[in-house]
Amino acid sequence: MKLYFSPGACSMAPHILLNELGKKFEIEKVDLREKKTASGKDYRKINAKGYVPAIEMKKGEVLTEVGTILQYLADKAKATKLLPKAGTKARYHAMEMLNFVSSELHKGYSPLFNPGVPAEGKDALRQRVALRLTWLNDLLAKQKFVSGKSFGVADAYAFTVLNWSPGLGVDLTPFANIQRFMADMAKRPSVKKTLAAEAAAK
Repeated sequence: MKLYFSPGACSMAPHILLNELGKKFEIEKVDLREKKTASGKDYRKINAKGYVPAIEMKKGEVLTEVGTILQYLADKAKATKLLPKAGTKARYHAMEMLNFVSSELHKGYSPLFNPGVPAEGKDALRQRVALRLTWLNDLLAKQKFVSGKSFGVADAYAFTVLNWSPGLGVDLTPFANIQRFMADMAKRPSVKKTLAAEAAAK
């Protein structure tokens, strides 16, 4: 299995999960501006959408989109501690959190990367993000992880997005429980390994 990634991008979430699962896999860096892989391939021929992540499976089959890849990896590994069985209420709650991270956090942060958005617009976006962070902070007052009592796929995704905060001017200091979550996540061997590999690839 090969993960196509860009250092620090949302592809970090499946990278963390692959390390958490202890799976053997390859990684290949993608230059998102040039749409070229580290080996010189046209990335658009691998993923026509042009963004990461993408995983290449057997026989060249490719799967994209963070939430879907996380589900696939956990289900393939039968890692029910990371993602409950399909059809259970616990699974639906896990999907609820994955969708929250994707639609409310990831999509809330994404416009802040755009240099074309004026400063006033970015301030308004940060205020909207702060509302979502307030909700998440309250949730983390009741449970250790975004996923619940134990680490799950939504935690890999949430850590990845929240890790963008300093560079995008999103202040996490009012959110003590989120700060605690980030500190705990940073101590996980899978996260340390991922961060080291992605830093080396920059």
